Formats: sequence, C-alpha cells, structure tokens
Amino acid sequence: MIKRLLSIFFVMTMFIGSPTVVRANTAIDLIDTDFQNITISVTESSIRVSGAAGQMLSIYNVAGIRIAFVKVESADKHFDFNLPKGCYIVKVGKIVRKIAIK
Repeated sequence: MIKRLLSIFFVMTMFIGSPTVVRANTAIDLIDTDFQNITISVTESSIRVSGAAGQMLSIYNVAGIRIAFVKVESADKHFDFNLPKGCYIVKVGKIVRKIAIK
C-alpha cells in the first residue's frame, strides 16, 4: 500500500516537474502611420517642418546637447534658428533626422 502511494506520488512529481511547451500567439500588430507624413527640410539655417502640428521639435548638436526646443503649432511651419555651420540632429515627434548646415 505504501509502495503504491509512493509510486503515485513519484509519478505526480514527475509530471509537475517536467518542462512544458507553451506557444504564445502574437496578436499585436504595431502600426504607427502617424509619423510617415512628417517631412523635415533644411535650407541654409531655416528648417521647414510639415505634417507635425502639435508635435515638439528638438535640435541637438553632435555632442547630444539640446540647443533648441519648440512646439510646431501648424501643419507647415518655418523656423529660423540662425545655427552656425555644422551637423545637427532634428527630432520631431518620433522622427529623427541628421541635418548639415553649410
């Protein structure tokens, strides 16, 4: 009787302790099309941003220091920052672009 109970206990612990395979269903589709309509263009030291109304515009130098931070208030906006020559990183919402002022 004890031998039978021990064998049942052993079999149950083997089932509990054995690894099982679980498959996860990925039902999440990440579709973020809002950022595809934003365009950033540069002429001399003027930056034109279109399609980013309500977004924040940040300009960083190559050292990563933020040198400008403004809110884009309309769908097509021009900014004159009077930046010296060099490379900068422009971030509008989720869009990040590298620009060069010549």
